[in-house]
Amino acid sequence: ATRAGEEEVPGRGTASGSWGRRSRTLSSGTALAREEGSSEALADTRRGGASRTMRAEKIFKLAKGFRGRAKNTIRAARNRVEKALQYAYRDRKAKKREFRELWIQQINAATREHGVKYSEFMHGLKEENVVVDRKILAELARTEPYSFKALVDQVKRMKGIE
Repeated sequence: ATRAGEEEVPGRGTASGSWGRRSRTLSSGTALAREEGSSEALADTRRGGASRTMRAEKIFKLAKGFRGRAKNTIRAARNRVEKALQYAYRDRKAKKREFRELWIQQINAATREHGVKYSEFMHGLKEENVVVDRKILAELARTEPYSFKALVDQVKRMKGIE
């Protein structure tokens, strides 16, 4: 597997130091010849190349729309995608907290229009065994003020506030 005019040095390849594509020497000293038309797929799977390519494609798909190298170099893309997934996980939890805060503010504003504090209103609903969550209460206050007023009046009667 040596070219014309080159002698093979055991364990080193050719004497000229060429580690070209045509011949490589294995540790045992035998030459591994590659033909130009040989199948690269076999070599890729043996070295984990096909699965590596598939993993990279998955990362690049998730990195779509990122700016700079974060969308087209695997190392930067992997870091940015990992961080983006961390942010997504964290913010799914934060979203629930933020909406609950918003609903409480909306209910508080609506109950104070009728002269009742939020905490008194919620406590009164609980004592009356009215099971309506904050999301629905906020929607009632916004879209059906008369229905919401009926709930507030029920709490007022129970508390003795009129």
